[in-house]
Amino acid sequence: MRSASDSDGPSTAAPVEVPARGQQSEQPLSSVNVLLVEDEPGIVDFVRRGLEAEGFAIEAALNGEEGERLALRGGYDAIVLDLMLPGRGGLEILASVRRATPNVPVIVLTARGEIEDRVRGLEAGAVDYLVKPFSLAELAARVRAQLRIIAEASASTLRVEDIEVDLLTRKVRRGGRPVALSTTEFELLVYLLRHRGQAISREELLSSVWGYEHDPATNVVDVYVGYLRRKLGTPDDPAPIFTVRAVGYRLGSTS
Repeated sequence: MRSASDSDGPSTAAPVEVPARGQQSEQPLSSVNVLLVEDEPGIVDFVRRGLEAEGFAIEAALNGEEGERLALRGGYDAIVLDLMLPGRGGLEILASVRRATPNVPVIVLTARGEIEDRVRGLEAGAVDYLVKPFSLAELAARVRAQLRIIAEASASTLRVEDIEVDLLTRKVRRGGRPVALSTTEFELLVYLLRHRGQAISREELLSSVWGYEHDPATNVVDVYVGYLRRKLGTPDDPAPIFTVRAVGYRLGSTS
């Protein structure tokens, strides 16, 4: 239980500002699932009603054990987490979430406003921090900001199977192992990744990656696919680049 000094006040107090009807965000977020872990029913009610008015789908937990169970079950785009919870503390939950789903943003809510407490929360893996009482509009804006960061990062990363390519840094990894590619090898891999699961003809690869017109005499595509296979694959785990008879190549699963 919270001590009097840690209390957020009676649940009848209005700790957040609920937007008036019609003052919804300009970007609908009905597909965004948010987990709220907070033991004050009044705060849960205010935040739920306010964020649902903004277009979020909200699921709430009123204690630490339930909050951790739901968080580890997954399926959430963001988590809003109180630090002072009965049963299991917010920092313990945060540590569990970071181990299980490190990419899910966690925004911490707490009555503790001291610098040391903020630092502990951020160092434990929170991406943002709001001290009660807070503005609901600000909470919604911060959730959106974290979702934008994730979307931008995802837009700059291609993943197929266990191959990951960062388009900004041009770094390639397979199964966590760094793979050094030449410029042409990189461009060929990116093209195959962008057309995952599709059979791509040699002519299309030649035109799109090398900028050449059809040349039946060249085997440059086959040579570079061979380079990719050797660099991405191992004897026990070949690269998922498959030859499509009489067509060209396909990157993806064996099915």
